[in-house]
Amino acid sequence: MPTEQRASRASTLVLHKITEILSCFSVDRPEFTLQQIHKKTGLPSSTCQRLVQDMVHEGLLDRDLDRYRIGIAMVRWATPGTLGLDVVRLVTPALQLLRDLTGETACFYVRDGLFRTIVAVAETRHVVMRPFLVGMVMPIHAGAPGKIFLAFDPDARRALEAAELVKFTSETPDSLEILDRQTSTAREQGYYAAFGERNLDVGSISAPVFTHVGELAGAIGLGFPTSRVAPGQAAALGPLVTRAAENASQLLGYDPTLRRL
Repeated sequence: MPTEQRASRASTLVLHKITEILSCFSVDRPEFTLQQIHKKTGLPSSTCQRLVQDMVHEGLLDRDLDRYRIGIAMVRWATPGTLGLDVVRLVTPALQLLRDLTGETACFYVRDGLFRTIVAVAETRHVVMRPFLVGMVMPIHAGAPGKIFLAFDPDARRALEAAELVKFTSETPDSLEILDRQTSTAREQGYYAAFGERNLDVGSISAPVFTHVGELAGAIGLGFPTSRVAPGQAAALGPLVTRAAENASQLLGYDPTLRRL
């Protein structure tokens, strides 16, 4: 066998052994001792010990006394996959529960520059409704979800600095000073309620959803006609939206002890 093929084969065998070690761990059993890994994989003791030590060094495994678990590097590398198409599947149960608790439409938004886009919806069952559809694009300076992006994503605030703040209604904020006051409120409360900022007859309440590394993944927003939900009801609905966002964050692996922005 040529030298290059032998080297390639050896690399493949090492990767296979590493995969066997990683496959030992599961949600039901997240920790193992070295002896348990050796027994479960069937690898030679010396090989198993060497690979486990190398995996700890590279962050693939973490060690606590004599026990090992999946390393934080593995969790970090998994983030792009978690926040791809799977994010819709993961947050949908939280949206549906919020819709069922409040009776109003629940949406999940992601940011793209100066705009926010709906990527998941749990639609109200009320006959009187305002349409919120997957793919709808709205500016981040108008409406409650935009305040969440501005409050918890520094890039969102920077994106607005040179932008024209179009005034859609008399309630639309049209200066960075106003937006800064609103985003400060959003940070303090953990949610934000807005009424008539994009359409006079539409209100929204929104809260942040975080990834497992504490970064903003998006915003959960409750949307409704102002004829059915008045500003005075925001104090009661806000905690429900916050709880839904916390639930969605947990589904994405968020650790609430992480420091937010």
